[in-house]
Amino acid sequence: MNPSEDIPLSALQHWLFCPRQYALIHIERLWAENQFTAEGRVLHDRSDAGRPETRPGIRILRGVEIRSGRHGLHGVADVVELHSGRPYPVEYKRGKPKSHRADEVQLCAQALCLEDMFACDIPEGALFYGKTRRRSLVPMDTELRELTLETADTIRRCWATGTLPAAVYDPAHCDRCSLLEQCQPKIGTRRIGVVHWLERALDAKGAPE
Repeated sequence: MNPSEDIPLSALQHWLFCPRQYALIHIERLWAENQFTAEGRVLHDRSDAGRPETRPGIRILRGVEIRSGRHGLHGVADVVELHSGRPYPVEYKRGKPKSHRADEVQLCAQALCLEDMFACDIPEGALFYGKTRRRSLVPMDTELRELTLETADTIRRCWATGTLPAAVYDPAHCDRCSLLEQCQPKIGTRRIGVVHWLERALDAKGAPE
C-alpha cells in the first residue's frame, strides 16, 4: 500500500469501540471534544512532549512516528523504550483497563510497525492508564495479532465502500462518546422500531381470518 492508503493506528481503536464512530471520524471527517477526549488528549500531549531520555540500559523516545509497509499501518507511538536497542511500545490511556480489546489492538499495531522498522520480534508491550497510574503488560500473542490484522482488513473493506455503519444505541458507549450529537443513535433506533412496527402491522392486516 502507498503511505496515503495506510490505516491510522487510532482507527483500529475507534473501530473496535464503535464502527460508526470510526466512520464518522475517518470517513466523514467529523470530530467533537468532550471531557473524556480532552482528558485523553492532555495525557497524550504530556507523554509525547517530553524529550528523549536515557536510563541505565534504556533509551526512552516520545511521540515516535511509526509505519509498517507490510501491514499498511501508520501512526504515532506515545513512548518507545529501547531495551538494549530492542523497541518496547508503551501506550498511554486515560481511565482504567477495559472489558474490550481496543487498546490492546492499538498497542499491537504499534508493535507490528516497530517490528518492521527494527527487523525484530516484539513479544510484549504495555498500556499505562491514567486512573490506575500503573502499567498493564500486554503479550503480543497469536490471538491478539490475528485480531489486529483482521480489524485492519475489516476497516479497509468499510473504507472501500464508503458506507456509514448503522447507528445502534448502547448507553455504555454512546453516552460517553463525543460524537453523540452528530451520530444521533437514538433516532436511528427509533426508526428501526417504526419499521418493525409497520412490518408487524402489515403482517397482521394480511393474515387470514
